[in-house]
Amino acid sequence: MIQQLALFFPTVFLGFFAMLNPIGNAPVFISMVGEADRRLIKRVAFKAVITAFTIIALFSLFGHLIFRMFGITLPAFQIAGGIIVFFIGYDLLKGKSASAQHSDIQANTRSLDDMAISPLGIPLLAGPGTISTAMNFVGEANNFLYTVVIVLIFALVCLITYYIFLVSNRIAERLSPALIKVVSRIMGLILAVIAVQMFINGIFNVIKEFPGK
Repeated sequence: MIQQLALFFPTVFLGFFAMLNPIGNAPVFISMVGEADRRLIKRVAFKAVITAFTIIALFSLFGHLIFRMFGITLPAFQIAGGIIVFFIGYDLLKGKSASAQHSDIQANTRSLDDMAISPLGIPLLAGPGTISTAMNFVGEANNFLYTVVIVLIFALVCLITYYIFLVSNRIAERLSPALIKVVSRIMGLILAVIAVQMFINGIFNVIKEFPGK
């Protein structure tokens, strides 16, 4: 059990960390808060990660009910999620913003408090790729204890993201744009590999549903 958790933890952590990509998203956060005071920056960062955590926790804990409501099977979600996550990772590998995960932030003129929820919390952090990744981990674990572990790991990633956002100005000053792109591309590679594994698992589970055929 302990050995399984020891293998499970880094896989889930890296998957969520690559999907949220806090270092790569730090410049986006800076562009949103601009020269706002420290107190407002803290509030915006906190609202963003709380929004993301709430969405992912709800899908992790009650996603199976949503599946039943809409007649969605796990293999279908794994295959679709694998495709979504792959294209997000592919965009990051090419040095682009993940279009499936982002919305047009520059065009948004709402207050920072509103922008903390959307587009920063949703879909920048808790976009379709993050939801797909969480649901895939939960579906593969098929165990309530592991589901709780997944939620706790995501909470840890959200906490790290929060602190990275708080020091985003310092990161921007110390890291060159080229280095930030390198980090984003590494995250993209990790996402692409996870996506391929999700797709393979989905295909394998479809085959298991039709034994002897």
